[in-house]
Amino acid sequence: MLIYIARKALILLVTLAMASLAIFVTLEILPGDPALLILGIEAQDDTLAALRAQVGLDRPPTVRYLAWIGGLVSGTSGISHTYAVPVFELIGERLVVTIPLALMALVTSTLLAVPMGMLAAVRRGRWGDFGVMGFSQIGMAIPNFWFGIMAILVFAVVLGWFPAAGFPGWEAGFGVALWALVLPALSLALPEAAILARVARASVLETLGADYVRTAHAKGLTRQRVLWGHVLRNALIPMTTILGLQFAFLLAGSIVIESVFSLPGLGRLIFQAVSQRDLVVVRDVVMLLVAFVVVINFLVDIAYGVIDPRARRAG
Repeated sequence: MLIYIARKALILLVTLAMASLAIFVTLEILPGDPALLILGIEAQDDTLAALRAQVGLDRPPTVRYLAWIGGLVSGTSGISHTYAVPVFELIGERLVVTIPLALMALVTSTLLAVPMGMLAAVRRGRWGDFGVMGFSQIGMAIPNFWFGIMAILVFAVVLGWFPAAGFPGWEAGFGVALWALVLPALSLALPEAAILARVARASVLETLGADYVRTAHAKGLTRQRVLWGHVLRNALIPMTTILGLQFAFLLAGSIVIESVFSLPGLGRLIFQAVSQRDLVVVRDVVMLLVAFVVVINFLVDIAYGVIDPRARRAG
C-alpha cells in the first residue's frame, strides 16, 4: 500500500509541476504588454514602470516562475493590483462560499442520481428506465446557468421562497446563509446528477449480473436486502471515482453559477479578475482550481486502492 501511495504522490507532484508551467507560459505568451493591458493605453510611462516592478514583470521569466512557485510552496502570494491585498487573503474569503456550495451540490446530485440509477437498472426497458434516461439526456444537454435562471424565475420571483441573488454571509446565521445557497446548489447539481445517474445505472446493471447476487437471491434474501446490502455497496466502487471528479468539476463550474446568483465566491473572483485584467489573481486562482482537481483525483485513487485491492496490484 505504501508503494502504491508513493507512486500516486509522485504522479501528483509531476502533474502539479506541469500544470503550473503551462499556466505560467500561457500568461507569458499572451500578446501585448501585461502592464499596458492592466492600466490601459493612456497610462503614463512611470506608472507602467512602477506596475512592472510591483508584479515582477521587469525580471526574467525564469526568475518570475521560480519566485511564483516558491511563494505558493511557502504560503505567500502576490498582491492584487485591483484589491491591493494578498491574493491568498482574497481566496480565503471566497472559499467559505464556494466550498459549501460545491459540497451542497455534490450531496444533492448524489441523493438524486443514486436512487434514479437504481430505479433505471431495476426497471430496465420499462417506463422507469425511459424516464431516468430522458432526464439524463435533458440534464446533460442544458447548461447549469439555464437551470439557475429558471430557478430564480420560478422559486424566487414567482413563489418568493428563496432569495434571487446575493449572499448574506455566515455571520447572518447558518440557516439564513445555507438557504441562500439552495438554488445555486440545485442549479449546479442537476447536470451532474444527470451524468451520475447514467453511471449508477450502468454500475448497478453490471452488479446485478454477478454470481454473488444470484447466490443472495438463492439464500432467500428479499429483493430490498439484496439491492441495498449487496448490489449498491459493490456498485458504489466505480462510482467513487466519478464522485471525486464531480466535486472538482463543481468547484471549477461554480464560475458561471456564482455570477448568475451574484455570490461572492471563488468563481466570481476569477470572473472579476479576468474582467479587470488582474493577472496575478487569475494565475493563482487557476492554479488553485487545477490543484483541487489533481489532489481530489489523488485522494480518489487512494480511496479506490483501499476499497479494491485489485487497484493496488494494477497500480
